[in-house]
Amino acid sequence: MVMARVEMRSGLSPAEFLVWEREQPNKHEYFHGQVFDMAGGSPRHNALSARITGRLDAQLAPRGCITLSSDQRIGIDLGARYVYPDVTVICGPVELQEGTTDVVVNPTIVVEVLSSSTEQYDRGLKWEAYQRLPSVTDYLLVSQVEPRIEHFRRDANGTWIYRAAATGDRITLTNSAVLDIDAVFSGVIELPGG
Repeated sequence: MVMARVEMRSGLSPAEFLVWEREQPNKHEYFHGQVFDMAGGSPRHNALSARITGRLDAQLAPRGCITLSSDQRIGIDLGARYVYPDVTVICGPVELQEGTTDVVVNPTIVVEVLSSSTEQYDRGLKWEAYQRLPSVTDYLLVSQVEPRIEHFRRDANGTWIYRAAATGDRITLTNSAVLDIDAVFSGVIELPGG
């Protein structure tokens, strides 16, 4: 997704943001009063998101997990931040932010497809926020430039283990779901995007 700051009144509270954003035709992320417009993704971006969604859902739905699209709002830091990951998996009961019907607070797997406008944010402030969610076991960063997925996995002691996988490789998530890099990227890099 492409991200751009939206000029709005300063000091927008989390509650005010949720009311406003639910009436908008487009998605917006929220960070301590600042609002960022989330523009649509390229064919390459959307194909990668769809491939990963399908593969994770096929493996994890029989285990009681639900795989959600980029339309799912995630609440972080008690309403100080609202984001829309490209793919979200929840294993176990869905937990919602108190007083809402559309803000999930317990993602298990979070996937972000990198783009030039969001990569720094996905690797920096957004990643730091995801780490504070105790439910998150796996964070995946998916390249649009080459067949490559970076995997951050939370170890049993709470530390994060990093691994990058490329052509000919596979990623095994904490819950034993597997993503084959070649299958995810087959025919996708040739699509418009970046």
